[in-house]
Amino acid sequence: MVPDVSTGADTRGLIVYLFGPGRRDEHTDPHIVAAWDMAGAPDPGRDPAATYTQLAKRLDHHVDLRTRELGGKKPPQHVWHCPVRTAPGDRYLTDAEWAQIARRVVHATGIAPEDDDKACRWIAVRHADDHIHIMGTTVRADGRRPRTHRDGQRAQAECRKIEAECGLRRLKSGDLTAPRTPTGAERAKAERQGQTVTARHWLREQAYAVAAAVRNEADYFTVLESLGIKVKTRLGPETGDVIGYSLAAPGDTNAAGEPVWYGGSKLAPDLSINRLRERLPDQEVADHTRYVADPTDPWRHTTTAIRTARTVLDSDDDAAAQGHLAAFGDALYNIASATTGPHRAELRAAATAFNRARRSATRADHQAATALRKAAKELAYASNEPGGLAIALLFATVHLTRAAAKWHEQRGHEQQAAAAEEALRHLQAGYQQAATPVLADLTRRAPRAATVRRFDQDVRAALPDHANRILADPAWTALTTTLAHAETAGHNPRRLLAELGTQRELDSAEHPAEVLNWRITAQPNRRTQAARSRGTTSGTPARSATPHPPAAPVAMRPEERSRHR
Repeated sequence: MVPDVSTGADTRGLIVYLFGPGRRDEHTDPHIVAAWDMAGAPDPGRDPAATYTQLAKRLDHHVDLRTRELGGKKPPQHVWHCPVRTAPGDRYLTDAEWAQIARRVVHATGIAPEDDDKACRWIAVRHADDHIHIMGTTVRADGRRPRTHRDGQRAQAECRKIEAECGLRRLKSGDLTAPRTPTGAERAKAERQGQTVTARHWLREQAYAVAAAVRNEADYFTVLESLGIKVKTRLGPETGDVIGYSLAAPGDTNAAGEPVWYGGSKLAPDLSINRLRERLPDQEVADHTRYVADPTDPWRHTTTAIRTARTVLDSDDDAAAQGHLAAFGDALYNIASATTGPHRAELRAAATAFNRARRSATRADHQAATALRKAAKELAYASNEPGGLAIALLFATVHLTRAAAKWHEQRGHEQQAAAAEEALRHLQAGYQQAATPVLADLTRRAPRAATVRRFDQDVRAALPDHANRILADPAWTALTTTLAHAETAGHNPRRLLAELGTQRELDSAEHPAEVLNWRITAQPNRRTQAARSRGTTSGTPARSATPHPPAAPVAMRPEERSRHR
């Protein structure tokens, strides 16, 4: 059950909407199911003699009195509005049940405490099977304003109790770190314009994608503008420094033709200017990420950093763990950006879903995750997708996301755990799309039988406790090909298996050979490393990747808005 508290200043306008046909003629049989006084509240839905104006005047009675007392100054935002909606699949609720729910919500939020004869006037209107709209005017009979501090959170808490008592679907509790949901007006506007998402949602995705890739604050604003997004900064009166910013989507205007602006913190809590500065590195540090000696280094570095993050989640340092989850959220955007295969859509969806899991009430130690954040930013400059190594990275993201869901669940972060689970489903689907043909190809190119028997002996000697499961795994033949490649690259197979087998327990792995296959794939080529070291020692500079500006990983170009926004 979802309540959504907001305030406004137009009593009659909201009444017209509640009792009208709806934006798409979806309102059927609108009528009042509960009110401050059922006998004294005109019901335009059931009483032919009742009008919108009559109801508005009755609701605004105490507001009008207060206005005269104040010399014509009506209290600002005096209209309180709270739709309450059941979840898809919930049972049908009768008018009497909705009436009781409305009374509990206005009591819990302070609009109309039970047995308070001076409380605000309110009505609950039902015009669909699955929800009601509670509307009130926030001036009491004694002229005072109601105590509505944290009314949205109190409404949520009351709805959790109602769900349990009425046998409804139990939704996840929040912790005030979720981004603002688009308003009904924003959703209706997107539908009229043929967009699949609202401007708020589209801007939030672009901001996250750009922040994941750029090196500093200045680049952040520059890349956003290159996407056609309007940027407006707010400067401090004394220092002239940027103290806030707002964004407007291309072509998104109000009735006057002016851009519709959304502040960074209104898009998401961690997109405020101060939170961004905590995550964006300094110019000098970031510039080093533009040059790597080997084009495969960004993939390998990110894989290693993600595996390190997995161990941090098992530690007792919650601040460091939260910092790594925030950095991992950025990494998912950059991984999707650097991916070219058909599974890219699943990676994009995973990055979007994980946004809710990247922050919680636990304050993040972003410095602890510097290695992961830096490695992920290297992917924004990567110029190629190195086959199996890219899949090894994707395999690592699957395991870290599963660990993130467990970490949040253990700490009671219900919404974040659910978001991580959703991201996990997308990553698993993307991994299967990408890995299946590669594993099949490795299987086809298996080494000779004598080599396979030697690797069999290596597994039994290096990992005796796991050998039977590894050899019985369908991915074993593919692993033999990868072991042969590693041997050619200068690794000792038995020593490599022993080393990688101790990094994490293999007991819980459903496919241990598959786990080892991608761990080995992510190992650097020792012969190449040795040659590079000799070249550097002799004065020959190491090869560097051609620097180029980040392309805002999952950000969509302005011309793509109509298909994705």
